[in-house]
Amino acid sequence: MTVMKTARRNFFAHKGRMALSAIAVLLSVAFVCGTLVFTDTMNTTFDKLFAVTSSDVTVSPKEAADGEENPNRGRPQVLPGSAVEKVRGAEGVKSVEGGVISTAVTVVNSKNENMGSTTGAPTIAGNWTDGELKSMKITSGRAPRGPTEMMIDADTADKHHLKLGDELRTIAITGDVRAKISGIASFTVTNPGAAIVYFDTATAQEKLLGAPGTFTHISVTAKDGVSDEQLKKNVAAAVGADTYKLQTAKESTAANKKDMGFLDVMKYVMLGFAGIAFLVGIFLIFNTFSMLVAQRTREIGLMRAIGSDRGQINRSVLLEALLLGIVGSAAGVAAGIGLAVGLMKLMGQMGMHLSTGDLTVRWTTPVVGLVLGIVVTVVAAYIPARRAGKVSPMAALRDAGTPGDRKAGTVRAVLGLVLTGIGGAALFLAAAADQASAGSLWLAVGVLFSLIGFIVIGPLLAGVVVRVLAAPVLRPFGSVGRLAERNALRNPRRTGATAAALMIGLALVACLSVVGSSMVASATDELDRTVGADYIVASQGGQPLMPQAEQAMRGVKGLDHVTAYREVEAKITAPDGTTAQDHLSATDPSYAQDVRRKTVAGKHADAYAAGAMAVGSKYADEHHVKVGDELGVAFNGGKTVRLKVAAITSDEGNLDKGVKYVSTATAEANLPADQLPRPFMLLAKAEKGQADSAYTALKAAMAEYPQYKVLNQTDYKKDLKDQVGQLLNMVYGLLALAIIVAVLGVVNTLALSVVERTREIGLMRAIGLSRRQLRRMIRLESVVIALFGALLGLGLGMGWGATAQQLLALQGLKVLEIPWPTIIAVFAGSALVGLFAALVPAFRAGRMNVLNAIASE
Repeated sequence: MTVMKTARRNFFAHKGRMALSAIAVLLSVAFVCGTLVFTDTMNTTFDKLFAVTSSDVTVSPKEAADGEENPNRGRPQVLPGSAVEKVRGAEGVKSVEGGVISTAVTVVNSKNENMGSTTGAPTIAGNWTDGELKSMKITSGRAPRGPTEMMIDADTADKHHLKLGDELRTIAITGDVRAKISGIASFTVTNPGAAIVYFDTATAQEKLLGAPGTFTHISVTAKDGVSDEQLKKNVAAAVGADTYKLQTAKESTAANKKDMGFLDVMKYVMLGFAGIAFLVGIFLIFNTFSMLVAQRTREIGLMRAIGSDRGQINRSVLLEALLLGIVGSAAGVAAGIGLAVGLMKLMGQMGMHLSTGDLTVRWTTPVVGLVLGIVVTVVAAYIPARRAGKVSPMAALRDAGTPGDRKAGTVRAVLGLVLTGIGGAALFLAAAADQASAGSLWLAVGVLFSLIGFIVIGPLLAGVVVRVLAAPVLRPFGSVGRLAERNALRNPRRTGATAAALMIGLALVACLSVVGSSMVASATDELDRTVGADYIVASQGGQPLMPQAEQAMRGVKGLDHVTAYREVEAKITAPDGTTAQDHLSATDPSYAQDVRRKTVAGKHADAYAAGAMAVGSKYADEHHVKVGDELGVAFNGGKTVRLKVAAITSDEGNLDKGVKYVSTATAEANLPADQLPRPFMLLAKAEKGQADSAYTALKAAMAEYPQYKVLNQTDYKKDLKDQVGQLLNMVYGLLALAIIVAVLGVVNTLALSVVERTREIGLMRAIGLSRRQLRRMIRLESVVIALFGALLGLGLGMGWGATAQQLLALQGLKVLEIPWPTIIAVFAGSALVGLFAALVPAFRAGRMNVLNAIASE
């Protein structure tokens, strides 16, 4: 009981000093709980949507699930209308509806602006049926009647300011349809962000499928008392067990949830960054308790002198940490729920609507947050607690502070050097690896050991690096700068731990910057070396190019040629007898000019001759294929033929790596017209001297089809750089939490250091140090600690990034590029971080009463 009282008294006596540590725990726990609540809410949203929209039994084509686009034609697989009547005749059927769904559509307004989602959610077009009333209700106007009317969802209407009577153009693979909005329907469950348009059934069949009287799926409702499983068996008996794909509501929901696997990926990525924040928080808590124990040395010595044993002192400090963990974690759980709501609002601004009515806080979420926060806090305080227990009664007769343990410092230095050496050796082995899988394992080992090694050896490095940094940073400030240097060097262990928190976040920033820049530089270099085409036209969402768009492009003046690039599915049998499902890239002969593929045997252009093909070097090595060999090719939905290998392309580089080529003519000769795939990319070369005019004309010709991007090589490189940049910015945003916690650590260290040096500060003020000089001294100390952490982190991160690039080189990304502007900006920014962190401690130090400070113990 006495231990508890002591711990509680000390906790509240130092509540101001504990506040920043509590904030670090709060932020880390909030990130974890916010991630769990946010992803659980998204899962709940989609579960409700799938549960409401799934029929008791759904009948769809055997080759595709509900609404899935046929890769061969760029349109959905269909069922004949006669199947509806067959299903209707099955025992136990209450009602049957034929449905049409297509996601291979683009909807534009009168200004040719895309009305689709900007978050990656699809644009869905279909027919309005009674089944839609399960999840939607018409809130304005009426359902569409005839080919000139359509209905749109309320979220899309609100976002794009659409109203009844507005005309929209729906562009599908089968043609365009212009229709006026006759009605607006609102979701009765949460709409995750898809844009949805409805037509009457006949119009949907003709305009979306190009096949009147057909459907993409059939929704079946069971009579009362008939289970979904029984209904599925009855329908199978009526239509033929293996004729169509049949799914119960439970199976449909499970299949849809499987497609939402990105939610789990997002969840674990965000939790990974929360873990980094926790790791940084450990250093903050460790430093806080280390300094509190040092400042209370005389107090602890007196307690030992009057009878307290080591265990009681130890438990007293750990109980303080427990109180800190409970307070910080409890606040973090509440903040995490608020963070999840904030993320939902942010997603709503971006177009993905999540209702707070679906907010899901499972009982495990607060438990995980509390346990994690408390355990991390207590573990971080364990070593300072042990040190407190080792304070002897004689310490009551000495000044505050304990002498450094030289033996412990030596052991720490040796251990740090060993761990760093192991990490460096692992990174070397990773860079020298011949296979990416083995290299990745060595990279992970190298990152782990080098990071731990730098953390352990930090105090040893502080003595060297701080002196080096002091020369250009501190010495110009004269005696104040020298005082700041000595203060930073006074306790290397504390300086090392404070800098380590910042080092972790900046090491990851540097590593990812190097990897991202190297990826862009490698891709740009490969484009310069291998791409001969002047222009590339492709869909942003992977949709195939419609005939009318291709025709418009081929009609552009100033183009030397246009090359269509499509993929054909086939079973390929190698000379060794191995048969496997694969795909062939069917292109025009001009593709050999548009992409300069290096070959190890034969000529790339020869692969476009009749009865010829090309394979990649890896496939050729694995199956002992050489030029002149024949491969059996069974085109899916078409003929089985034997094609002669005319070329073996090199798998060096990353563009079209491992691709097998045939000519478009070969694909046309062996596939029915309705099974020939649409090209998903067009490449073009301008006539000599016509590059600029052809580019302008090409953009004008494709302006009617906003779903396609027209890029020249400069545009393509910029687009690639922007994509990598967006990804890195998102990662930097997540790492910002760890850096914020690190800044709190610097603030806390300085604040406690000021308290520790109260008497010293009073004496310096008494002999002439001005308030301005005092504040400058503390700011300079903060800056040099921040720069020390930045220097270690950036150096370590660049080493990791360079090693990772060597592994990427095995995949064809061979250019290493160090983003020096980013590295320099981050290093300079660290100085600003140091200045910011010192503002409050420096201000408080400057306000001290000189006499009271001198009289303090």
